[in-house]
Amino acid sequence: MNDSQTWFERGHVALITGASQGFGRAIGRRLAERGLHLVVTARDEGALAEAATEFGQRALVEAVAGDVADADHLATLIARTKDRFGRLDLLVNNASTLGRVPLPALEELDAEVLQKLFATNIFAPLHLMQRAFPLLAVTGGTIVNVSSDAALNAYPGWGGYGASKAALEHVSRTFAAEHEGAGVSVLVVDPGSMDTKMHRDAEPGADFGAMATPDEIAAALLEVIAGPREPYARVELPDLLGALVRS
Repeated sequence: MNDSQTWFERGHVALITGASQGFGRAIGRRLAERGLHLVVTARDEGALAEAATEFGQRALVEAVAGDVADADHLATLIARTKDRFGRLDLLVNNASTLGRVPLPALEELDAEVLQKLFATNIFAPLHLMQRAFPLLAVTGGTIVNVSSDAALNAYPGWGGYGASKAALEHVSRTFAAEHEGAGVSVLVVDPGSMDTKMHRDAEPGADFGAMATPDEIAAALLEVIAGPREPYARVELPDLLGALVRS
């Protein structure tokens, strides 16, 4: 297990992609409450600025708007992290795309949409892991890759998105195996169904009142990160949330 440091210490640094809304913003809020400094990114500069203002009430924040599918933007994120804080303890690859809505059946999925899915949902997290690893190896940090149950299950319409998340999970397992002994943990987290804009775009007719909020699921995620961590683990956060509610 990776228990080389005590989470969460004030002054630790987290980099979160897709931090302007939904699950990413909820994670940023929870981490800021714990006293972590944040490097946050999202494509919408205005929404990111609003999130950064909220986080900045409790933490130091470096906000860098941009598209994670842009390799130059990823290089900028790491450079700004080094320049502002000089360390990195937690990388959260949360940014994601559905590719196209309404979600198309596989027979209607074209190459351009599939390329967009893989550029954002797998290539970007991998490139960021590659760039962030030297900093994380120093601190014994953690990588969190946000996946989906669509990576494991065959849901009509979710084939392209699910394939990209399945690839992310395989890359996560392999990355952890290749760096075993380095003290860096890789967590794949399945947040389950949440009431987010992304989910409303994907399934506008779903019963969102029965779903957990992003903030509730973010609280469960922090419980995972705060405990002793294996070099690799896959966690279904709704199960953990249920256990926390019952305890």
